[in-house]
Formats: sequence, structure tokens, C-alpha cells
Amino acid sequence: MLTDIEIAQATPMQPIQRIAEKAGIDPELLEPYGKYKAKLDARAIRAQNTPDGKLILVTAITPTPAGEGKTTTTIGLADGLRRIGKKSIVALREPSLGPVFGIKGGAAGGGYAQVVPMEDINLHFTGDFHAIGAANNLLAAMLDNHIHQGNALNIDPRRIVWRRCVDMNDRQLRNIVDGLGGRVNGVPREDGYDITVASEIMAVLCLADSLTDLKERLARMVVAYTYDEQPVTAGQLKAAGAMTALLKDAIKPNLVQTLEGTPALVHGGPFANIAHGCNSIMATRTALKLGDYIVTEAGFGADLGAEKFLDIKCRVNGLKPDAVVVVATVRALKMHGGLAKTELNREDLEALKKGLPNLLRHVENMTQVYGLPCVVAINRFPNDTEAELKLIEDECRALHVNVALSEVWAKGGEGGETLAKEVVRLCEAENHFRFSYPLDASIEEKIGDIVKNVYHGSGVMLTPAAKKQAAQLEKLGFGGLPVCMAKTQYSFSDDPALLGAPEGFTVTVRSLRVSAGAGFIVALTGDIMTMPGLPKAPAAEKIDVDAEGKITGLF
Repeated sequence: MLTDIEIAQATPMQPIQRIAEKAGIDPELLEPYGKYKAKLDARAIRAQNTPDGKLILVTAITPTPAGEGKTTTTIGLADGLRRIGKKSIVALREPSLGPVFGIKGGAAGGGYAQVVPMEDINLHFTGDFHAIGAANNLLAAMLDNHIHQGNALNIDPRRIVWRRCVDMNDRQLRNIVDGLGGRVNGVPREDGYDITVASEIMAVLCLADSLTDLKERLARMVVAYTYDEQPVTAGQLKAAGAMTALLKDAIKPNLVQTLEGTPALVHGGPFANIAHGCNSIMATRTALKLGDYIVTEAGFGADLGAEKFLDIKCRVNGLKPDAVVVVATVRALKMHGGLAKTELNREDLEALKKGLPNLLRHVENMTQVYGLPCVVAINRFPNDTEAELKLIEDECRALHVNVALSEVWAKGGEGGETLAKEVVRLCEAENHFRFSYPLDASIEEKIGDIVKNVYHGSGVMLTPAAKKQAAQLEKLGFGGLPVCMAKTQYSFSDDPALLGAPEGFTVTVRSLRVSAGAGFIVALTGDIMTMPGLPKAPAAEKIDVDAEGKITGLF
């Protein structure tokens, strides 16, 4: 059996100009980065007087080590739509180098449903993440330099909230002390690094509507507080212009292709467990002008990525999804039912029955909480039995939701045709899209609404420190912002050990901080970290390159 990278390397790619032609993009609006990838002039494309296409969100059940295949399904669905005669575009996030070299691997899909060139996409791509890291660290340098040069803004060094970043899993950098070595080397203080995808600049880039909007958002970012507890912004440090200069190309969406030549926009990449987990508004809005059906995804399970896509991204930019696909596997549902990973290849209807409530809760959230038409896509594995598949179908039918088998990993777009037909039908179905909480509620009330309405917990508890932060943020005028939950991806709760569909739990918020540029309040729960570490056997150990430059071991 071929690996993902072997499949990708064996499939001929079309010149990027041909892909642009398929998407109806004027060659003058294309900025090629080599033969197979390009940046787009999104402003000119979005100015075209054409109606928006249909927007399809692909999300998933709560992730398990068994895997769900959300990105693979997203890509295969777009290919399937092309095969049934629809003009489709796929819009995805860019992978972070941290997971690529860590435990998860790349994020370019799998099998015969991939975006290519997968090596480029999974590694440096067009340099967007490097630009974000440079802008982040320029701001950090200007902040520390301001303090060193006299501190005219009266910044309290103990209340600096802006951290440096690097796009790599490196636990050693979570907490550091810098500025050592005497007066000429700066002011000594405690500091730390985040992974680049956790930088607020990543969120800002993905939520900005234009270059002007990007600069305004960068200027609003809060980087520290003064001795009298007033926020200090990047604008006050006069850093916004230079940061925007570093990001002027990074904000342009990237055009690539699927293995079957479907146009794909791959742009931006915030994690959904520590940020809002969606690709850029620039890419989504551009895709809506280029295609009749736009397939996009949101990170991790629907309680994280989809919730933030709907409550933050759609709210910020007036987007309205036409349909939702919830991806599940029989294997993952059996894990939610208590089966060990080593036992997943045998039929076990009892374990599947115990795990099904996880899927059903995600589906019910999409249809009842958010009022959206929904289909369940079962990402089929060879060992799935007919009895297991029928059990899922029967349980979903009770919620008036159809199930479509997805075999895109093995068959590409052909394996996504059934799902594509159901999605087309759903896009014309009744749609009562709404948010899960009102913006005019207090910060604590908004978090409580997410916990009760989406997670199905009993309530939220703010630690004394978080309560104080909530009061301060509301006093400073940030109370009307949406909330971005930083929570484990492995459970509806804040406890990763609570699998399935737990109830009656309380979510504890240990800290709150404002991302004023992105335009949301981040609520940190559990032991969620903004700088991951590498596992005992990092994926990087298996990656190599031969004398001809051919990469192996990447997945």
C-alpha cells in the first residue's frame, strides 16, 4: 500500500495557471510561487460583481487516536462535487511545522484526497507562517526596546502579555528569563514563547477583511499593562505599520490544487484548541466569488472548531453556512464507547452504541443549537461491518439527519459523490442559522452559554483570578466581544479523560485574556498550553531527503 506522500508524488500536477483558469481567475490576478502554487489578488477577485456560492462547513466528532479524517473528507467532497458537475472550491488551513514534526503529521489530507504539492504545503509553503513569526517577534523586540530606552508609556514589566513565538513544538521555551547580561542587554524579566499558530497575529491575519483592516487590528492588540493597569497597544508602540509591511504578502490567499485538479485555497492556520481554528476570511470570501460550492473545515471537533467558526468567524464577517458535514468513523466512535485502540478492527456493536452519543450530540448541536442543515459523513475503513454502519444510520435518522458513506481516502472524488449529492440537496434545505450566545451578555454568561448549549455541561466556574480579569476586561470596554475557548480537544468537558458525551460537569476557567486585535476574549481552561512539546518519538525522526531532493517519511 502506498503512503500519502508516495501517492502525492506519483500523481502529476497541473500548472497553477491551469488551476486558476478552472477557477475563473484572471491571469493578471495570479502571483506564481514556482510551477504549482500562487498568491491571489483577493481584493480584485472579491470586487467582481458575481453572486456568492454556497458555503459548506466540514467538522467532526470529538477526536481520538483512531483518527477521523476531516481534512481528507473536506478535500474528497470538493472533488466529488466536481465529479457531479458542480463548480467547487476547497478552502483549508495551512499546516503548522509543530505537528508536522511532532505527533500529528501534516494536514494536506490523505490517500487519494489530498492537496498538492503536499511537501511544500506541509513545510515552508509560501512563507506565511514565517512572516507571522517575524511580525510577532518584531513587536516583542520593540516592546522590550521601549522599556530599555526609558519606558515613556509607563509599562509594568511584570504585566507584559505579549510573548515571542516560533513555529515548532518546543517545551523548553515555554518559560524563560531574558534580558540577562547587564544593562546594555535589556531589562531582565520572565518571558516565554508560544507556537506561531497561537500568536494573536495569526488570528488577526485570519479574521482581517483587507490590508487596511489588518493594520487597524494589529494596532489594537494589547501587549502589556501600565503600572496603573491601563492597556498598552501595538499602535502605541508605533509597530503596526512595520508589522503590516511584513504581512502584506502573507495576507494574500494561496492557490494550489487537489490530486484531481480541483482549485484549493490554503491560507492561515490557527489551532482550534487554543485559537479560533479556521482558515482566513480573505480565502473564504475569495472562494465564495470563485465557486458555486465552497467546502471549508474547522479544526478538531464541532465543539471547538465549528463553534468558533459559527460564533466568531461568521459573526465577525456576516458569513452564513448553507450546510454542515459532521465526519465520524466507526473506529473513533468505538473508542468513545470504551474500546481500546488495539481492539478497533473487530465488530463491537455494544461499544459503538456506547460511543454514538458523541456523534449525536455534535449533530444535534448543529441542527438544534445553530439551526443548520446537517449530514453525517462516515469515513469508511476496510474493517467496518454492515451492521455497524446500519446502527449509525438508524440512530442518525432518528434525528432526521442522513448518513453518507465517504470513501474518498481510497477512491478520491468518486468515493465522495454520494456525500456531494446529499450536500447539494441540503444547500437548498431550510436554514435557521443562529448563534449559541448573545454578544451583549457578560463574559461569564457567554462562557456559561457555550458550556451549557454546546458542551452540555452544568455550568462554568471562574477562578478568583479569572473573575478579577473578567471584571477588568469589562471595565476596559472589552465585554462585548465574543469568546474563544481554549480547551482540550479530546472531550466536550475540560477533562480529556471524559470521553463520549458526558453531562453534569463544570468547566473551570483559570485565566482570561483579551485578543483585542482579533476581536475576542480567550478563556483558558484545564492545562491547555500555547506551546506544545514533542513526543517521545517525534515524526521528524522518520523524515528524510535523498540526493535528488525527494522527501520521504512526511505524512
